[in-house]
Amino acid sequence: MSIWGKIIGGAAGFALGGPIGALLGVVGGHAIDRFAGPDEPKDEDAATRKVAFTIGVIALGAKMAKADGVVTRDEIAAFREVFQIPPEETRNVGRIFDMARRTSDGFEAYATQIARLFNPGSPVLEQLLGSLFHIARADGVVHEKEIEYLRNVAAIFGFDDLAFERLRAIFSGDAGNDPYSILGVAADADDRTIRDAYRRLVREHHPDRLIAQGLPEEAVAAATDKLARINGAWDRIKQHRNLV
Repeated sequence: MSIWGKIIGGAAGFALGGPIGALLGVVGGHAIDRFAGPDEPKDEDAATRKVAFTIGVIALGAKMAKADGVVTRDEIAAFREVFQIPPEETRNVGRIFDMARRTSDGFEAYATQIARLFNPGSPVLEQLLGSLFHIARADGVVHEKEIEYLRNVAAIFGFDDLAFERLRAIFSGDAGNDPYSILGVAADADDRTIRDAYRRLVREHHPDRLIAQGLPEEAVAAATDKLARINGAWDRIKQHRNLV
C-alpha cells in the first residue's frame, strides 16, 4: 500500500493523535485523541513513522510558508518535487497544507510530535529538514526568517548548531564547491577522520536503511540525491588528497 493509501485508510492513525492526527482527519484518516507524552514508549511501527513524516513535511512546510510573510502555491509545487504525489491526491495535499497553515497549533507542536517517533538527530529527520529547505527555496531565496524557523525545528529534532550549519550548507546550496561541508568535517581534518565521516554518512543515509527507519518510499528520490552528493564530495576529496 502506498503512503497515500495508508493516510486515506488510517492504517497508522491509531498512533497519531495530537495535531498530526487532526490533519489526518481532513483526508479521512482515523486517529484517536492521544499525544504520547515524553515518558510513554515510542511507537515502533514503520507505517506510523512514514505517515508522520509525510504529514509533517506538509504541516511544517505550511507553517514555514508564513515565516517570510508571503504565502504562495509554490510551496505545494516544491513539495511535489521532493515527494511523489499521485495526481488524484494533489487536492488532499493542498487541503492539509491549508488547514495546517490556518490552525492555531504552532509549528513546535508538530515538530515535537514527529521528534518523539524518531531518535534525536535521526537521518530520517535530517531528510525531513532537507525537504523543508527545498520548500523554503521555492520562491528563489531562503529568507532569514525561514532560516530561523528551520533552526528551531532542527533543535526540536535533536540537531545542535554545528549539525544545523552542516545541513544548511548541504540543503540550501551554501556549501558551494566545499566537499568538506557536505561531509561535516573541517578542511584540515586528517584522512582517517574524513574517511570515517564519509563511511558513517553512507551507512546512515542509504535509502534502504532510511525506509526501514520510517522514510516513505515516495521520498526516496530526494534521499538518493543526497547520497549522490555525499559520494561526490568524497570523490573530490580523494582526488585532491590522492587517497585510494
